[in-house]
Amino acid sequence: MCLRMGLIGVNFSIHREGFLFVGGAAVLTLVLAIFSSGLALVGLIITLYLAYFFRNPKRAIPAGSNLIVSPADGTVCSVVTEVPPAELRLGEEQRYRVSIFLSLFNVHVNRIPVAGKVKSVAYHPGSFVNASLDKASVMNERNTVVIEMDGNAEKTMAFVQIAGMIGRRIVCDVHEGQEVGKGEICGMIRFGSRCDVWLPVGSAPQVFVGQTTIAGETVLADTVAQGDTARSGDII
Repeated sequence: MCLRMGLIGVNFSIHREGFLFVGGAAVLTLVLAIFSSGLALVGLIITLYLAYFFRNPKRAIPAGSNLIVSPADGTVCSVVTEVPPAELRLGEEQRYRVSIFLSLFNVHVNRIPVAGKVKSVAYHPGSFVNASLDKASVMNERNTVVIEMDGNAEKTMAFVQIAGMIGRRIVCDVHEGQEVGKGEICGMIRFGSRCDVWLPVGSAPQVFVGQTTIAGETVLADTVAQGDTARSGDII
């Protein structure tokens, strides 16, 4: 459910998680206007920022069941090969992990990376260290969604919604056993956060550290691509 608004002739929508924030800020702005135009201006700026933060733009989802798209807007901060944490239950084979950092100015609505069946959804309590740091993947509060692709139990991937220093609420709208489509909205994190994507075994990333990603549009990997096209590194 989204609220569609018009601003200077441009239509945009707000994710339902933002209704209370935007509405509350707008009411506060009206109250402040009674006492001070200066305070009202500050309230208006805050209201407009909150509407901007909770924006939910439409996306053009690339076709192809073999394409894995980014679940989040942001910047690729790490591309590494690792054995997934035991909590993911993805086995003990190494696979690529692509990590995406979301700043306060990115769209925070998350999208499903690939069509398939949700194998599991698991919440893990934790800390709230800077989400741009690699240790955030295992230390911070997070929510893991494991997806079985193409009805193949051996072909699984996962994405993890990770809270940051400021982003302390994770919203996940999918459940175990649900059939999901690539690019579908599946929740959000507020405010400032990180998403880790664990690619299927044998798949290589097609993104690099420092690259900007767009949720539902940027292709992270092609599961049938030949060769290793990954470009590894850490955030600088």
